[in-house]
Amino acid sequence: MTLKRIDIGVIRTAYKMGELSEDELRPDPIEQFRDWFEEALEKDVMEPNAMTLATVSSNGQPSARIVLLKDLDDNGFGFFTNYESQKGVELQGNPKAALLFFWPELQRQVRVVGRVSKMSAEQSETYFHSRPRGSQLGAIASPQSREITGRETLSTKLDELEQQYKDGTRIPRPSHWGGYRLHPDRIEFWQGGDNRLHDRLVYTQQGTEWEVSRLAP
Repeated sequence: MTLKRIDIGVIRTAYKMGELSEDELRPDPIEQFRDWFEEALEKDVMEPNAMTLATVSSNGQPSARIVLLKDLDDNGFGFFTNYESQKGVELQGNPKAALLFFWPELQRQVRVVGRVSKMSAEQSETYFHSRPRGSQLGAIASPQSREITGRETLSTKLDELEQQYKDGTRIPRPSHWGGYRLHPDRIEFWQGGDNRLHDRLVYTQQGTEWEVSRLAP
């Protein structure tokens, strides 16, 4: 059977859902993000807290993957992971990163750039124990980003942990697992526009203030 060839070049989407003007923006980009995020929740965007996290290795090789936003405050965007994973190692060597939220249902995206720091042990403990027990055990069972011989390696380890903690005792947070927070110094809000004339408004931190500028699409 011959597979049908797809002409990728003809795939197009019309962007006609709205515009974004400087007058609409809040003075603080975190508050602006909250507004957009709440709208994404109201419009039933699929996993609105899913975001691409981009890091850079010691030899300058960029790497990107999807992680979940799990905390948001005035200091920035929080997520949790294995400190010994690829992203953890790269953030240890270069604590600068970028985030990208893409909400196609709203024809919007948000780009965030800044420096990353670890959350406190207390914050990591609180979130770890808020997770389902299966997820807690999975964080212990998985040597994230390392090569394994097969899926059965993970299944066997998980079975052992389930037996170990079957009496419902508190599962200890592994020391190699916890939270990071990206502290933004630049946030871009993108609204799809007709004829590809998208609106791109960027907040850039200048001292303790934020300045807004418009970029050509």
